[in-house]
Amino acid sequence: MSHEKTAIKTTYFSIISNASLALIKWTAGYFGNSYALIADAIESTTDIFSSTLVLIGIKYSSKPADENHPYGHGRIEPLVTFAVVGFLVISAFIIARQSIINMQTPHELPRTYTLFILAGIIIWKEISYRLVVKKSIETKSSSLKADAWHHRSDAITSVAAFIGITFALIMGKGFESADDWAALFAAGFILYNCYLIFRPALGEAMDEHTHGNVEDRIKEISMDVSGVIATEKCFIRKTGMKYHVDLHIVVDGDISVRDGHFISHILKDKLQVEMPELANVLIHIEPNI
Repeated sequence: MSHEKTAIKTTYFSIISNASLALIKWTAGYFGNSYALIADAIESTTDIFSSTLVLIGIKYSSKPADENHPYGHGRIEPLVTFAVVGFLVISAFIIARQSIINMQTPHELPRTYTLFILAGIIIWKEISYRLVVKKSIETKSSSLKADAWHHRSDAITSVAAFIGITFALIMGKGFESADDWAALFAAGFILYNCYLIFRPALGEAMDEHTHGNVEDRIKEISMDVSGVIATEKCFIRKTGMKYHVDLHIVVDGDISVRDGHFISHILKDKLQVEMPELANVLIHIEPNI
């Protein structure tokens, strides 16, 4: 299965998972008198929209290069990640605002059964995080990685809700706001995760060099090609789930232009066979003087 198909399939999993959990959390939070659980539901609801954005972005980024987009359409991935971060920031402020309002408003203690629901949610969201982050590494998709962190942040906010509800139930009357403090903590954690998601996507959009392992592999393969004496510059830019490479290699300065051209094509073909994630490799020939 191609990286694009794997990423799309994984995103559908996220959408279905988030929609199901949002419904469970809204219902349990409303009838169980738990705003921490409702705060969790708000995040899961925004996750549905953000996962849908990720899906659209991945499908668009997998379109082949054309006359107007010679490097393909992969740069939409960090843009989608920025939008996902925007959804998270909005949900964090909504949760924080409502938590503060609830602290100032008398309300009942949460129901005990909400703890069992939260325990199940925590386990499921951690499993979802591990599955999606594994696929993001496999496909090298930044937006899929952002989607994975949605699952992890959801799991941790559910842990905060669990702690808050447990504390409120143990302490009893007068500690109803422990649930709201847990929701406020969840909002702060969501904002922290926003930075963790945003920073790598910004680096990708700015062509920041963070591909040392890819560069090492390219140089290793290059040295296995007959006629390549050494490698010099190696510039890598990531667009979506693919890489574009500018590589300088050193060859014997006494060979013909035709032979140098032949070596570069042999190398390019070998790189793209052994590293299918390379969309294009531009090779510059340097003579060994």
